Amino acid sequence: MDIQENNSSTSNSVLIVFIKNPEKGKVKTRLAKTMGNQKALQVYQKLLRITKSITDQLDVSKQIWYSRFIDEDDIWSDGNYDKYLQKGDNLGLRMRYAFKKAFADGYQKVVIIGSDCSALNPEFIEESFKALENNQAVIGPANDGGYYLLGMLAFYPSLFENKAWSTSSVFEETIRQFKEMNISYKQLPMLNDIDTEEDLKASNLVTD
Repeated sequence: MDIQENNSSTSNSVLIVFIKNPEKGKVKTRLAKTMGNQKALQVYQKLLRITKSITDQLDVSKQIWYSRFIDEDDIWSDGNYDKYLQKGDNLGLRMRYAFKKAFADGYQKVVIIGSDCSALNPEFIEESFKALENNQAVIGPANDGGYYLLGMLAFYPSLFENKAWSTSSVFEETIRQFKEMNISYKQLPMLNDIDTEEDLKASNLVTD
């Protein structure tokens, strides 16, 4: 079984956090090319701690979705997080599965974030849920052409299909789909995802 007992929260809003299991040689591979696997792992572990410190402050249902296996004893075991396992052959299919399940479970506002953005803060996420009061979607563009946050009031599976994930076209393609599908949306400020050494230097992340 890959799902824990549901929390008792009656909130109609849920925050999905996608993470990779923090394993040496399997995280921040682009960063590792110039800084080594150990340093890349240290950076990612710090990003995970930052992400948790942000999400801990939010009064919504919260879910952690792991890339490879559910860790029953990690930092996310403290803080009222439900734990799930990502399913799908690429990032889009994995997000599609998570959104589909959240709406099927009865949530009305669903927001997803990753764990690559040290500049994210609770206010941005709270703003995203508030934006869904007057919009069908909300999106936070990342400086690499992707997005660090996506939220929706309904399940739109086509948003997660036929994209070149982890490339500079993802955000623009998603916006194009919003317009073609007449989905009203709010755009949040652009933030910096940390994928390369240049990203790390440009970020507010302090490393040892």
